[in-house]
Amino acid sequence: MAPFWDRAMMQPPKGKTMTHNVGTTDQIFRIVLGVALVTASLLGYIGVWGWVGMVAIATGLFRFCPAYFPFGLSTCESRPGKLNP
Repeated sequence: MAPFWDRAMMQPPKGKTMTHNVGTTDQIFRIVLGVALVTASLLGYIGVWGWVGMVAIATGLFRFCPAYFPFGLSTCESRPGKLNP
């Protein structure tokens, strides 16, 4: 396995622009947490830092976390003989 700095510079496979690395449970958690943070910010319970929840929502919706990629992490369920969706 290549060091993480080599993987960060790798190009995606041809025909695919982005691979998923966020699994279903992780996806649901990110979206719920993001909505909760943004809602708390809108209601004045927390400051503008609540808008960081938009990042959690985006990574949940796109099922791709840029922080996972350089380290080769994935929370996707692996199926025998099949690549991650």
